This record gives sequence, C-alpha cells and structure tokens, in this order.
Amino acid sequence: MVDPTRGVLYPARLPEFHRLPAPPEIADLAEWFWIPEWDIQPGRTSRQDVVAYPALNLVVEQGGVSLVGATTRATHRDLAGRGWAVGALLRPAAVAALTPSPVSVVDQDAPLAEPALHDAVAAAMTTGDRHRERAVAVFSRWLHSRVGALPGAARQANAAADLLMASDVGTPEEAAARLSVSVRTLQRLMHRHVGLPPAAMIRRRRLQEAAERVRTDPSVDLATVAAEFGYADHAHLTTDFRTVLGFTPSAYRAASSPGR
Repeated sequence: MVDPTRGVLYPARLPEFHRLPAPPEIADLAEWFWIPEWDIQPGRTSRQDVVAYPALNLVVEQGGVSLVGATTRATHRDLAGRGWAVGALLRPAAVAALTPSPVSVVDQDAPLAEPALHDAVAAAMTTGDRHRERAVAVFSRWLHSRVGALPGAARQANAAADLLMASDVGTPEEAAARLSVSVRTLQRLMHRHVGLPPAAMIRRRRLQEAAERVRTDPSVDLATVAAEFGYADHAHLTTDFRTVLGFTPSAYRAASSPGR
C-alpha cells in the first residue's frame, strides 16, 4: 500500500493529494506517483512542508518538467491560485538516464527540456475523467522508454536503497553485509544513483518514522520515540529534529495537534 502522508509534516494542511502506485512494468524505476491539485482563494497561499524521502523526483507541472534532487533538509512550497503537479518518486535505477551526477542536484531543482512528457501529462491532467490514472499511464510509458534496459549496477542500487530504507537496518555496515558488498561499494552505488551517502539515507528514514510517530501518537513520550527509532537518547532525537526540520519534537507535536 502507498502511504499517503509519510514525509508530509502537516497532512491536515494538504490540498487534494494522491499517491498512486507505479505500474508493474516500471516497478524498478519509480516507487509511486504523487499528485497534488489545488484551488486556493485569491490573495491566499497554502504552505506545504515536507521531509522528503532520500531519493530524486521527476516532476511535471504546468510550467515544465524538472528533476528534483535528494534533499538534506526539510523543504516547503507555497501554493497559490489553481494548479496541479505530477511527480514520480524515482528509484535509484532510473536516475542514471536523467542525470550524470545526482550529487549536483542535491537540494536543487534542475529544469529538463522534455516537451513530449510535459504535453502528454498536461493533456491527461486537464481533460476527462480518471485524469490522474491517465497521467500516471503516459508518464510511466515515457519513463520506461527513456530509461531502457537496466544494467546490473542499477538493479544493485535498487536493492541497496531498499535495504537502507528498511526499519531493521541501522547502519551502512549492516546493509553492506546483507548485500555481500563492501561499505565502499555501497557508498559508490548511492553516490552514483541517489547523491546521498548511505548513512544520510538511514538518518532520513529514521527521522521520517520518528516524526510520524510524534505527530500521530500524542500519548507517547519522546524518550520512548527516541529509543524506538534508534536514537541514542531524547537529546539526540531533538538535535536531529532541529538540524533537519528547524524545530524540536515538542514544538512539532504542538503544531500538529488538531485545530492548529
């Protein structure tokens, strides 16, 4: 099942938002597609805050196509007027066909000149019923054609990322051992296919999980959250929140409470 809100810091503030699973034929290329649609009253904006997955996204909007790099901090976007976007959360195997250096787009949005993809997705999003499903279908066909056959290293990068995002893996050493590769090989794979080191991917997954727990379970104390997700103590959890999100777990819980 595609989790509709994982990584979204304030789900209650979302406009209409959908996550659709990637079709089976591109399961090695994309985790899912995310589609927000909004119609904001004139003079108002809607801020969307996200602690993103440690991955790249390929995004189609009215204004064009962009490759959004992996991030090292929480990000936000202010929505205004009326619009839509269709994004693919890319698996590592798809990345090499879109950029020679994912490190160069970390914390960046890189415009891509892909008019055929843009026009096909825009046509699907603006006409007829089941527009989201049709947008995903045409996006998927384009991605499948663009990437082509996958080399062994690309499939190995997918396997590595899957392990790093698994809750039972706490260190790069554990992931490397389970893949039967060296830690250095694991680092090279993630550098080439994600742009982040393995340890950073583990930290991002852990922070996403901890933030979700803090938001959805107001009864659990923060020391328990810290222990549950592999932090050394409450202070370590707080430091990670401050560094990446810019606020403490307590402040986040208060801001996430009903009515805020």
